[in-house]
Amino acid sequence: MESRSLSRRLLLKSLGLFGGLFALGQARAHHTDTHFEDTSAHKIVYQCNKADTDYLQSVLFSVGELLRKYGDDVEIVVAMIGPGLHLIAKEPGRPISEELRQRASSLAQYGIAFHACGNTLKALGWTEKDLQPYAKVVPIGVDDIMLLQEQGFAYMSW
Repeated sequence: MESRSLSRRLLLKSLGLFGGLFALGQARAHHTDTHFEDTSAHKIVYQCNKADTDYLQSVLFSVGELLRKYGDDVEIVVAMIGPGLHLIAKEPGRPISEELRQRASSLAQYGIAFHACGNTLKALGWTEKDLQPYAKVVPIGVDDIMLLQEQGFAYMSW
């Protein structure tokens, strides 16, 4: 009975992950680099500061679900700090699956902003050229989160 429940939970989790990605294909995207000049009813910044698979899956799934639900009416920034930065690296220094890297790239195509902490870049000895083209480097990741909150962005971390 317990193994059956575990199998059911894994199946539902998998369906949810792939369903969220499928739904992204149906979301209308209008977000651009200048989207901050538009008005969205909803704004949220996610702190992404870990590189482990379960954590990254959770963050990206949540981002996808908000995009699916609100479409054009949500502005989402994922603040990449510390080990989380490896997700958006051209050649991650940590083991990040290709599936997760593709999911982040897909979300970026739908207007999700990925902000990379400049301090973390320096600590890794990286430059902007080491990141995916959709990444936006900010001088200090935590400062970026604070400034976004001051602009009305809700803050999400786990």
